[in-house]
Amino acid sequence: MRIRAARPEDLPALFALVDRYARRGLLLPRSAEEIVATLADWVVAEADGRVVGCGSLVWMSPALVEIRSLAVEESLQGNGVGGALVQALVARARSAGARTVFALTRAVAFFERQGFRVTDRERFPEKVWRDCVRCPLRDRCDEVAVAMRLDAEAA
Repeated sequence: MRIRAARPEDLPALFALVDRYARRGLLLPRSAEEIVATLADWVVAEADGRVVGCGSLVWMSPALVEIRSLAVEESLQGNGVGGALVQALVARARSAGARTVFALTRAVAFFERQGFRVTDRERFPEKVWRDCVRCPLRDRCDEVAVAMRLDAEAA
């Protein structure tokens, strides 16, 4: 397995993977057009020539970035694919100058194993106003905010 930047030929696999999770209510839906428009912010896990996982970065500000649309084929979960994707996304965020990476997730233990810490969702008003206000679950959200400070790691 290898982690690499997403390419245009990955679009059908990206959309299918995200859509499968979105239909189960595990990810926010992403349209094919939205994925195309943000392709430069996506990474994929590739095994045997096929996309088996994905994730993207969404910039909230020059210093704050969200990990979003993290998905791994069910048959490969628990094999380090998700962790490798997260680490690649964190490395991209760090190299682009982000100071904080965060995610809203139900997989808190997974993100904690990657070095994230639970935090208050209110720390990210950019996220709340950009995405959460449109979410049908906003009044009964069960996702937990996790974050990693990138600038603190360098100190």
